[in-house]
Amino acid sequence: MYSVIRVFLHYFFKIFFRCRIIGIENIPVTGGAIIASNHVSLFDPPVVGTAFTRSIHFMAKEELFAVPFIGWFLKKLNAFPVRRATADRTAIRHAINLLENGELLGLFPEGTRSLTGKLGKPETGLAMIALKAGVPIIPTAVIGTNKVWKEGQLFPRFIVKFGNPIIVNQEKADKETMENLSTKIMQEISLLLEEKVNF
Repeated sequence: MYSVIRVFLHYFFKIFFRCRIIGIENIPVTGGAIIASNHVSLFDPPVVGTAFTRSIHFMAKEELFAVPFIGWFLKKLNAFPVRRATADRTAIRHAINLLENGELLGLFPEGTRSLTGKLGKPETGLAMIALKAGVPIIPTAVIGTNKVWKEGQLFPRFIVKFGNPIIVNQEKADKETMENLSTKIMQEISLLLEEKVNF
């Protein structure tokens, strides 16, 4: 089911939103990695997750899994629940296990959607998971997803940019190391957002 939905959404975004994908070569063919993206819309997970052929696992707030059909649908899309505003050890352990088993993990370093469209301050959870698993982080920028049905735009253009991998070695996730890595991630995402695209 995952593969069918992925193909359908990929072409849906490509046809209706003229979605352009840049830097697809930066997605590793095999092995665990974290796709770290800015977050401005509910469209972001499916837009990022259908930009490449490998399957990806996203964290989603646990409240969504309690909603009939939506919870079932999220599970079919490889999403798993996380309790927000707390250190959810079960979700963190599951995320690390996925990465150690060579899976892709999709995370938003800000922890929640930006209502202004601008990058917010990062949480350190993503950095902690990357350090414990020792996997690369792929900085990702999503553009245009927050403009749907706004400013007279029914189908604004979507752009997804994947930056060069940030290599992370498995090491102790102390506060300073996590903060430095979190800052590095946001800097790379910011550069991707600022970089002009020629159509």
